[in-house]
Amino acid sequence: MKLLLRLLSFAVALAGLSAAGISAPVYELRTYTAAPGRGAEVVGRFREHTTRIFERHGMVNIGYWVAADAKDGGGDKLVYLLEHKSRDAAKASWKAFSADAEWKEVAKRTTANGQIVSKVESVFLDKADFSRAMDAGNGKGGSRVFELRTYTAAEGKLAALDSHFRDHTIGIFARHGMINLGYFHPTDADKGAGRTLVYFLAYPSREAAAAAWKAFRDDPEWVKVRTASEQGGKLTSKVESIYLAPTDFSKIR
Repeated sequence: MKLLLRLLSFAVALAGLSAAGISAPVYELRTYTAAPGRGAEVVGRFREHTTRIFERHGMVNIGYWVAADAKDGGGDKLVYLLEHKSRDAAKASWKAFSADAEWKEVAKRTTANGQIVSKVESVFLDKADFSRAMDAGNGKGGSRVFELRTYTAAEGKLAALDSHFRDHTIGIFARHGMINLGYFHPTDADKGAGRTLVYFLAYPSREAAAAAWKAFRDDPEWVKVRTASEQGGKLTSKVESIYLAPTDFSKIR
């Protein structure tokens, strides 16, 4: 009965927020591939100019990372996460940013010898209901190693995959020293909406990450849960992972 009352109260609170015109923030995961050998210039432009201009136009800088491994682009791959008040706010912020006089001058000056970015990818995200805070454990023991993981669910199994994480996986991760950060779903169909889970983990070091994954895969509870969940077929059709190192100007390190 108490649980039912709490759920009803939560639903009423959400309805009140909606009625007041208040919506949950949206997130934007952006990946920049630098022109060959120009990754340091891209990072430098963000450090010295871009992040500050973003904030001027209402974007919230969450975290900035470069790929840790050469196979993933190394220093020529920049990954970052922004927060916007809404999708409409994001559109307005990007329009204002593009028209910003300082940004125009910076862009002109930094591309005098050619474009420094060869590819830009953007994915808008909503937080999953079991998401942790992106800054969990921030500032404890210096810079950490991060991992960005993207799971494509098998057909019709995103809800089951979410339940798997909500009820079991994140707890087992934590048991083995993995720090759960944000868990998200893409909002646009062409970017994986309805079939994709994107999440971040953090570790004290790369060695700690390897040890944690080994312990996780050997964990008796995980083995039992995985076996039970796969009785009706695998929950995922594709798993991607990229290790990330925080930039020196990232708020999350």
